[in-house]
Amino acid sequence: MDALLLSRIQFGFVISCHILFPAFTIGLASWLAFLEFRWLRTRDELWRDLYFFWLKIFAVSFGMGVVSGIVMSFQFGTNWAVLSEKAGNILGPLLSYEVLTAFFLEATFLGVMLFGFKRVSDKLHFFATCMVALGTLISTFWIISANSWMQTPQGYTLTAEGVFEPASWWAIVFNPSFPYRLAHMVLAAFITTCFVIGGVSAWYLRRGVHVEAGKRMLKLAVAFAAIAVPAQVFVGDQHGLNALEHQPIKVAAMEAHWRSEPAGEGVPLVLFAVPNEKEERNDYEIAIPKIGSLILTHTLDGEIQPLTAVPASERPPVKPVFYAFRVMVGLGLAMLLLTLASLWAWRRQHLFESKWLLRSWIAMLPTGFICILAGWYVVEIGRQPYVVYGLLRTADAVTPTIDAGSVLASLLVFAGVYVTVFGAGIWYLFKQVRKGPQPHEPAPEREHGEKTPARPLSVGDDAREMP
Repeated sequence: MDALLLSRIQFGFVISCHILFPAFTIGLASWLAFLEFRWLRTRDELWRDLYFFWLKIFAVSFGMGVVSGIVMSFQFGTNWAVLSEKAGNILGPLLSYEVLTAFFLEATFLGVMLFGFKRVSDKLHFFATCMVALGTLISTFWIISANSWMQTPQGYTLTAEGVFEPASWWAIVFNPSFPYRLAHMVLAAFITTCFVIGGVSAWYLRRGVHVEAGKRMLKLAVAFAAIAVPAQVFVGDQHGLNALEHQPIKVAAMEAHWRSEPAGEGVPLVLFAVPNEKEERNDYEIAIPKIGSLILTHTLDGEIQPLTAVPASERPPVKPVFYAFRVMVGLGLAMLLLTLASLWAWRRQHLFESKWLLRSWIAMLPTGFICILAGWYVVEIGRQPYVVYGLLRTADAVTPTIDAGSVLASLLVFAGVYVTVFGAGIWYLFKQVRKGPQPHEPAPEREHGEKTPARPLSVGDDAREMP
């Protein structure tokens, strides 16, 4: 295991831990804005209690996302110095725009959102919640733009030293894959939050606690899933067509498509196989004729570029891309089936009494996170052997002076710290979920009417009982 492989493992580990929290908070921030809007319209205290329940979870998740993101940014200088040197003129400004827009917006209003209830007007507090939600979406915009440029680079010029210089920022930001990947990621984040909310509410209903809150949240989860999951199927199809146009070898790896089929036979849909990269074939293959062409090209006899059209050195690792894509698609179909079944049960007025449906929602709670990780593995591993697709190889982007020992040591330290810190954070989140929504306490006041700062939302209620 050399420094290149260890650096790739380290970055993959860090981004896998990081992406889960921003993806969750993107959807959760918009959910909080919806809850507060409903409370302002109805003044129903249950909406307010749900808001503060999920606000505690948002605060902890947001903090863990920020911490893990800081570690990731340092690796550009330590492990990937050549990438920073050659592509920094483009990636640096894109990441800086995120700080100047999203982070500043979130930092401005996050404190008001967390501690400003009853210290500012209700409308101003709602405005702060909306601004934080907007900030998460703006952050997604710039991060996806930067990553999409590495997938489908355009709007640049290359110097004699191989350094990328911006020629058109409009072309850089709105590169060919950006609109599809942005829509796909935002919907994935919303669906992840939706199934967490649905799973938590189903768990309450199964236990017979917080019944009214559980019913309200489950209805909203089913209604939103009925919109977002079919929309994601459509966006995913469009994203696949875009990838086929700009990254055909990645699509060939996703389908483990090694050779062109005879004329008129089309591409089969491989349901299961064990890709054999050495022999350039699939072992134990189970496939449906022509359906692959129908999905990939929208025709029964369409063809796609096979893996053998390029040398082995130009192909991505096939097995992880092939399996990760099927995990993502399989769970997505399970989400769709559960949503349809829930709509049918809702129509027949036994959504809350169906034990198998409630168990299914509980079981499906983590599937959004799994789909996001699987999707990112398809995107990032499928781009290999390039870090800037077709232009800069990953092997040429690593820091040449870094040694394997230092990378391994830092990887082990990161793993230990992440397990400790994030383990404690996730334990606290589970603790809050078990407690459930509680009636919100009014802001404490001093004598003469002077208001005091509220205790941090991330402190559990049992902390007040400590001496």
